[in-house]
Amino acid sequence: MPEISKELAELRETLNYHAKKYYTEDAPEISDFEYDALMRRLKELEAAHPELITPDSPTQRIGGAVLSAFATVRHEVPMESLQDVFSFEELYDFDRRVREYTDAPRYVVEYKIDGLSVSLRYEKGVFVQGATRGDGTVGEDVTENLRTVREIPMVLCGDVPDSLTVRGEVYMSRAVFEKLNAGREREEKPLFANPRNVAAGSLRQLDSKICAERHLSVIVFNLQSSDGEATSHRETLDRLEALGFPVSPNRPVFDHMEDVCREITRMGESRGELPFEIDGAVVKVDDLSLRREMGSTAKCPRWAAAYKYPPEEKETELLDIRIQVGRTGVLTPQAVLAPVRIAGTTVQAATLHNRGFIAEKDIRIGDTVRLRKAGEIIPEILCAVKEKRPADAQPFVMPERCPVCGASVRAAEDEAAVRCTGADCPAQRVRNLTHYASRQAMDIEGLGPAVVEILCEAGLVRNPADLYDLIAKDIAELPRMGEKSAENLLDEIEKSKENDLARLIYALGIRNVGQKTAAVLARRFGTMDALAAAPAEELEHVEDVGPIIAHSIADWFADPRGRKLLDRLRAAGVNMDSREERRDDRFTGKTFVLTGALAAFTRDEAAALIESFGGKCAGSVSKKTSYVIAGEAAGSKLTRAKELGIPVLSEEEFLELVR
Repeated sequence: MPEISKELAELRETLNYHAKKYYTEDAPEISDFEYDALMRRLKELEAAHPELITPDSPTQRIGGAVLSAFATVRHEVPMESLQDVFSFEELYDFDRRVREYTDAPRYVVEYKIDGLSVSLRYEKGVFVQGATRGDGTVGEDVTENLRTVREIPMVLCGDVPDSLTVRGEVYMSRAVFEKLNAGREREEKPLFANPRNVAAGSLRQLDSKICAERHLSVIVFNLQSSDGEATSHRETLDRLEALGFPVSPNRPVFDHMEDVCREITRMGESRGELPFEIDGAVVKVDDLSLRREMGSTAKCPRWAAAYKYPPEEKETELLDIRIQVGRTGVLTPQAVLAPVRIAGTTVQAATLHNRGFIAEKDIRIGDTVRLRKAGEIIPEILCAVKEKRPADAQPFVMPERCPVCGASVRAAEDEAAVRCTGADCPAQRVRNLTHYASRQAMDIEGLGPAVVEILCEAGLVRNPADLYDLIAKDIAELPRMGEKSAENLLDEIEKSKENDLARLIYALGIRNVGQKTAAVLARRFGTMDALAAAPAEELEHVEDVGPIIAHSIADWFADPRGRKLLDRLRAAGVNMDSREERRDDRFTGKTFVLTGALAAFTRDEAAALIESFGGKCAGSVSKKTSYVIAGEAAGSKLTRAKELGIPVLSEEEFLELVR
């Protein structure tokens, strides 16, 4: 039983984490298929051990948390999620459960559109409020953003009820998504991953103008509440269409599950031809009185099921393997593919990671390769289709010289990476400068990859210190620039001199030093001089710094080029001191874990407060955790803390410690 309890706790922790990444942050890290597999395992264990079910289990919850940037809305009718099924056998099981209530069920089959679920409320035919699903009970008020979705009627037509609430899915059409990414590609901006993420992110913009520019769409799929009468779901959809709502263009009704399965197969085969992305098909009982009789579980209605399609895989030809040189000099092989449409976007390239990946999968130029999207976002090559390999295909060999600067390359014994040895490689130069100017580093707005490349090609900059020697006249004469752009850029560069030491440490691009480590170093040493003078042995004992990172830092400061760069930055007036307010050391040596929704501040604000008193924050609970701060709707971290006997503080108790 302890092993079962441990697996349950780990599953809940993992699922809650990925649910937050998907529903709240719109940044999924795993595919729906992988998430569903984890959820199925959790359901199996809980079914076998119902005494171990906890209130914070993902099986007892509906969706994500409410973001603090928006006012909250309590849904009049809960916005429930759907029971997922992954095979026709499971659909027949669903049909058998329905037949316990009736001998002759009828089913409506609709597309399961991959977007963001919203509720729309109307009073006397006028749109008055729109909200996201949130946790199913409370959502985010995104009324102003929804007003920008042209397909949402602001005033209904026809026989209008006094009060009406409907549920729909906001999405970005494939055509709009491709046009948006084409524009970003012309501007040399990072491309958006998929339509669902763009739609969700757009709807959560605080500036409704940004949402309006994204040209979102909506399909309404359910009548939540109304003062009118209806007997069937199909009837309500027809009625909503008459009122002016866009509803599912495909909503056939069937009496037999065999016909339902055939329709789902047809829909899956034609999904690439649809104007929107779908990740499944929804099967709903048509009779509304039967729905009321069947009711819902704690999470899902018993009268509906969502059939989920497996991740889409395609075959295409590997036309070439090109080498990209990264900021740290790593040579990364990139697959050039014959264009193929998969999971909503056209894919023409995919990373091959390193020489070990290519050798392990025996991938060769000219091969037919099988492709899918990892997490339905990142193109991933699964394997080469050996039986389709051309007779003259040769194993790929990494180049012996950098394709950008011609310097020799070196392969470290302890890693798969191959690195350029060129001290002044142009590829590294552009990426180093782009990193230095990035938002997480020195935050120089307007100094993106395209502008950095222009400056480098003109010979105006070779390293970050050169940025502070730029003059307006030289910049204004460059392509795509001008006097105003030059002035704005110089203002941003000047402003960057006042950044805190932590930003500068991260901006230097020291190998293995990320944002968190940079903040720890700035807090520990206080000045750049103190950090530069610290030997590797001392650095090893700094919190969150181990031997590998310590030697990376020491090697960087020992390099004459690093010291020369710092001297020039200091001469230019770049701040070299930590400006973080250190109140006292009351939390030194203590580790906090935050869980649940906090009322007084955001997670980042709470973490900054803890760090200002010398403490640190961790993402998971362990025996090394000093305190868990539990807000509203705290989840599995709270359960884990109780199991380990970790002290749990309410928000009020934490504030008392701070006071």
